[in-house]
Amino acid sequence: MPAMGTKTVNKLAVPGATLHYEVTGSGPVLLLIAGGGTDAGIFDGIVGRLAADYTVVAYDPRGCSRSPYDGAASDERVDQSAEDALAVIDAVGGSEPAYVFGSSSGAITGLELISRHPDRVRLLVAHEPPAVEVLPDAADHRAFFEQVYDTYQTDGVDAAEVLFSRGLGADQDEPPAPEDMLPEILEMFVRFQGNAANFYQHKLLPFTRYQPDLEALKAAAASVVPAAGADSMEYLPGRPIQQIAEDLGWPVVTFPGGHAGYLTHPEPFATLLARVLESE
Repeated sequence: MPAMGTKTVNKLAVPGATLHYEVTGSGPVLLLIAGGGTDAGIFDGIVGRLAADYTVVAYDPRGCSRSPYDGAASDERVDQSAEDALAVIDAVGGSEPAYVFGSSSGAITGLELISRHPDRVRLLVAHEPPAVEVLPDAADHRAFFEQVYDTYQTDGVDAAEVLFSRGLGADQDEPPAPEDMLPEILEMFVRFQGNAANFYQHKLLPFTRYQPDLEALKAAAASVVPAAGADSMEYLPGRPIQQIAEDLGWPVVTFPGGHAGYLTHPEPFATLLARVLESE
């Protein structure tokens, strides 16, 4: 394992793609799974705090940034995304089970991973998976995501982005203006923008139509921590995990900030995440 504070950058071939992943620190493996059109860089603010106690692994999901598809892009599958996560765990930790933190569609990947391979996950912190199919008003949310997809098809990325952000309540937490960003942060947001078309075309609907295996999750409930942002629990991204938590019989752990609290409130977010992991 690399020494604490050093980051190694690696590539991993998986069926249909090559994954970019980054490893920092030493200790038990902690896999961070990014959501939407983001990548490993979105976790840079929390990695340092966590790498004091863990081998922290973050990766670009297939089709995002530095993890290109092998051939033409096609609609994604959540089961394939879970197998990608497992392949990264295997590459870094061998057969040892890993701690996992996933946010947004990354949390959906985490839910599928622990459902399929419960012996490989020591603890999953599932932060705001947009698994709207568990909600009583699922049909309304399904229609919203289909409207976002159709808007992308007819009017492009920018129009879809506005509709998507407003519908999620994500426009409450606007990023700083480009001129106010550090160069590495600006570079990261440019990467995310480059991923947007692929997200709307190939990721949005497959992930938001995901039906969690509630029986499998109940069987693994002792290893699942439902999580949501203090500022986003009342909005759509925070609602499904509250329903899943009710089904599992566990309370939701409230993290600082909103849907991307690890980006906007990195220090308190990382501190609470470390405390949650230690409680396992």
